[in-house]
Amino acid sequence: MLFVDLDNFKLINDTVGHHRGDRLLELVALRLTTCVRDGDTVARLGGDEFVVMLEDLSEHEIDAATQAEVVGAKIRTALGQAYQIEGADYRSTPSIGITLFGGGHHEAIDEPLKRADLAMYQAKSAGRNTVRFFDPKMQADISSRAELEVGLREALRKNEFQLYYQPQIAGENTIVGVEALVRWCHPMRGIVPPGEFIALAEESDLILTLGEWVLNTACMQLARWEGSPEMARLTVAVNVSARQFHHFNFTEQVLAVLARTGANPKLLKLELTESLLIKDIDGVITKMRTLKACGIGFSLDDFGTGYSSLAYLKRLPLDQLKIDQGFVRDILTDSNDAAISKMIVLLAESLGLTVIAEGVETDDQRRFLASQGCHSYQGYLYSKPIPPTDLEELVNRSRSSHL
Repeated sequence: MLFVDLDNFKLINDTVGHHRGDRLLELVALRLTTCVRDGDTVARLGGDEFVVMLEDLSEHEIDAATQAEVVGAKIRTALGQAYQIEGADYRSTPSIGITLFGGGHHEAIDEPLKRADLAMYQAKSAGRNTVRFFDPKMQADISSRAELEVGLREALRKNEFQLYYQPQIAGENTIVGVEALVRWCHPMRGIVPPGEFIALAEESDLILTLGEWVLNTACMQLARWEGSPEMARLTVAVNVSARQFHHFNFTEQVLAVLARTGANPKLLKLELTESLLIKDIDGVITKMRTLKACGIGFSLDDFGTGYSSLAYLKRLPLDQLKIDQGFVRDILTDSNDAAISKMIVLLAESLGLTVIAEGVETDDQRRFLASQGCHSYQGYLYSKPIPPTDLEELVNRSRSSHL
């Protein structure tokens, strides 16, 4: 069974009209029938999804798979050619998922259909316009992913998340701020680190709800610390995903949180990632300027790992560049990482920005960064992310040692 889905068909429908989209589907159906034998079956499930069923293939699984792959490649080539509709050419490539039937044991028709559909999504993930076979491991991964998404929604409803804080150091050992990092306090698994669920949250609407919770919780903590002489001057950095920042009412949401919690905006720092800059840069700058006018600071996280353009960088109302831990990790042994970190320090100086290095784990790394002109650090050399009460104790001990 081959599951065929047209890439970007919705764009054609929306831009040139449904009547042309319908004609393109008719032409796709005609081309599909030319790619199979008389005994095979071609069907349209609905929308831009088609199914092809190949019969009388080899009894040997590998040979049957090879035969199916040949047909898949033939279909990909045929559907990738231009379609002439009303005197104009249109293109829509296919993503194709393939599965074999159950190998002798009885199964309902929806089982191979599900497998072929999953394989098609694997083809989409691989960049579209390609063919992928169903992999049992993929089934397990997707089942696990679905379970995790259900768990995330439940966790948001039950308030199972907690903010940890990792100190940010200036000089040798002065705590000047913290980064707020979310942790999932799972009732069975214990503390779940963000690397296991943030990516999934970002691919769904969950990141909007979770991001608002993180911002609100961090600002509530910031307001509470304002009453403590030891904590009152600490800045709190909050990570903002691209999807969250680009949401139409993000600016209003941030201002509402500040008003509701009473947090000092001058102590709030929003950490943005480079991926945020690939879309609507003028809109990004407008939002940043609005928030900066209220006193909020901005740090560009993971700088140097992605999409930054120097032309954009000089336009952004930033306060800080953050050297990614990927460069810090091997800074003592990799000359390229050392050169990149030095470049970031010099660039920050030329733009009038501060610079901080994350992932600092050894004193040798700290000294090397200091020799390059970076004098702010974050990492396990000083502390792992910890709950707010533990942070308060750490700050008190640190200040006592300086007295």
